[in-house]
Amino acid sequence: MSLTRTTLFGAGMRALVTGVAGFIGSRLAETLTAQGHDVIGVDCFTDYYHRSIKEDNLSRLLPDSNFRFTELNLVNSDLPDLLKDVTHVFHLAAQAGVRRSWGKDFTTCTSLNIDATQALLEACVKHPIERFIYASSSSVYGDQVALPMREDALPRPVSPYGVTKLAAEQLCMLYHHNHDIPTVALRYFTVYGPRQRPDMAFHRFLMAAIQSRPIHLYGDGQQTRDFTFIDDIVAATTAAATAGIPGRVYNVGGGSRVSMNQVIELISTITGYPLEVHRDSAQSGDMRDTYADITLARSDLDFDPTVTLPDGLRTQHEWLSKHSEMTS
Repeated sequence: MSLTRTTLFGAGMRALVTGVAGFIGSRLAETLTAQGHDVIGVDCFTDYYHRSIKEDNLSRLLPDSNFRFTELNLVNSDLPDLLKDVTHVFHLAAQAGVRRSWGKDFTTCTSLNIDATQALLEACVKHPIERFIYASSSSVYGDQVALPMREDALPRPVSPYGVTKLAAEQLCMLYHHNHDIPTVALRYFTVYGPRQRPDMAFHRFLMAAIQSRPIHLYGDGQQTRDFTFIDDIVAATTAAATAGIPGRVYNVGGGSRVSMNQVIELISTITGYPLEVHRDSAQSGDMRDTYADITLARSDLDFDPTVTLPDGLRTQHEWLSKHSEMTS
């Protein structure tokens, strides 16, 4: 049974969702509006992947009377005006991509991941809010952390992307301690499901199976990931808006840590197409393993992932089969 306005946020909840045209942002905004909450969505439509995909994500939201969209860049916009009457901020906007964060692209990451976060936090100083939820990443951990990864481990990111996500996360904690902004950071672990970004592995592998094409796999395939279905991510994110303790960081993982070789076998079974694998060398910045300890999220947010990896992949495969022309 879905939560109502009063049971989840209390009357008068008004949310700002940044990165609303993206994979996670659009799903989060749909959940909030379906529960009767007012949502202001913003996005600057970076060119990381085709704008038409993001516009399709928004198409379900635009007719909703509880939703208002503004196209803007957080770094150079009038944020105090945007925050008027906002009670909750869900900051999901970011330049994604570990492999594309090197070299000249690093300045894009610093602008959209660090500068934008600082600008939004600074604007919140004079506009009291109930929660500021920041979407962080498992990329902050790096390869020197014991498994399963705990929030109190020393983060040592191995990619420029991970560095910028950690820097923005630290900014959230600084503004909490110095300006009492009720910031909560969620470290997402490899999110998948319908509308997943086209550059991500599950999307690429499933599309290859649908179109009978080979896939390219970086590394030996023994690297592992803790995969988290989009519905579980949204559930944790909405829970953090009321139950998240300001100043805390939470892992949000799906409990589906498997190797990439196992993923390929599972996708072949689900799709009925034995994937042909072309193996390439490991890429700079790719972590070897991720695995979330979700003890803290389970305790504070009552978070418990509900979607298994086989079920989630079947759902994503079914969705892609119906939308393959638009997402290819």
